[in-house]
Amino acid sequence: MFIQTEATPNPATLKFLPGKEVLLDGTADFRDAETARASSPLAGRLFDIPGVTGVFFGYDFITVSKDGADWQHLKPAILGTIMEHFMSGQPVMAGAGPSSLEIDEAEEFYDKEDEEIVLTIKELLDTRVRPAVAQDGGDITFRGYENGVVFLHMKGACAGCPSSTATLKHGIQNLLRHFVPEVQQVEQIA
Repeated sequence: MFIQTEATPNPATLKFLPGKEVLLDGTADFRDAETARASSPLAGRLFDIPGVTGVFFGYDFITVSKDGADWQHLKPAILGTIMEHFMSGQPVMAGAGPSSLEIDEAEEFYDKEDEEIVLTIKELLDTRVRPAVAQDGGDITFRGYENGVVFLHMKGACAGCPSSTATLKHGIQNLLRHFVPEVQQVEQIA
């Protein structure tokens, strides 16, 4: 098994491409070892590596975030863990799968009068923004729309990335303003 790695715009996050499907549907974002161990055998094992602070699963990639440690020391342990996991035949997710970690659509907030605007925003995010962000090992999801402000949640390599503010303000905000004149600004929400 050959696992490729790619740098991301976030120097504290590295993208791993195992050459296999990681998650068929959705994404999974783990920011603590306890949640990771309860939801995913692979994420739990990755959190056992000292220095790992975050694990994110996409369709065909895994991004791992670190704190302090040097990639030169962490990368071999991460590669070995990913390889061992896929060779074992264990599932990536335990039980319910990624839907339990996804933000529930019921948590979205917007006025029903703005439903058409929200549908346009979501379509733009799904077709133009999310594929580009996935290339960098992350994901961005819609959380809400209120008084011309779009609220987005950043995950994976995007969470805590030094360039995330520029991505939001210059990239996504300009795109949404161009196609949806009602949008005045874009904000990140946890």
